[in-house]
Amino acid sequence: MGPSGTGKSTLGKLLAGYMVPTEGKVLVGDRSLPGSGYCPVQLINQHPELAVNPRWTIGKMLAEGWQPDTSILKAFGIQKSWLERYPNELSGGQLQRCCMVRALGSQTKFIVADEMSAMLDAVTQAEIWHALLTIASERSIGILAISHDAALLDVVADRLIGLASLTYS
Repeated sequence: MGPSGTGKSTLGKLLAGYMVPTEGKVLVGDRSLPGSGYCPVQLINQHPELAVNPRWTIGKMLAEGWQPDTSILKAFGIQKSWLERYPNELSGGQLQRCCMVRALGSQTKFIVADEMSAMLDAVTQAEIWHALLTIASERSIGILAISHDAALLDVVADRLIGLASLTYS
């Protein structure tokens, strides 16, 4: 948690392998993040439309990482008919649900949720966080929730870490 510009998203991108640290390394267990293939740290960001291939159906997008079963789709409120649609044919909330399911592959050890529900209404936020927290608990998946919303973090987080702005003179 922290104000804009404190490095929250940068930290999330480093941990998920979207950026390379200038010093040190990111380890999961005793292993570095893979340079290619499935990453055990999955990033879910605020803008799902930027995280998908617009030319792929939702079904193909999900199959890229794994084949979720019906119970996972149901937990996130994903209708089977959505699997034949393209990303631009879903609402932002529907597409975000699909991105969350894609991130829950069997090899996932950690989720970095960077403002993932910021653009959603309160009811949808509650539904998707409930589903994510339930599945993460069942499968021992760690979650780093990045948000400006202190009330949300009070509900979903076990621990809070505040980042402060640095001033340069």
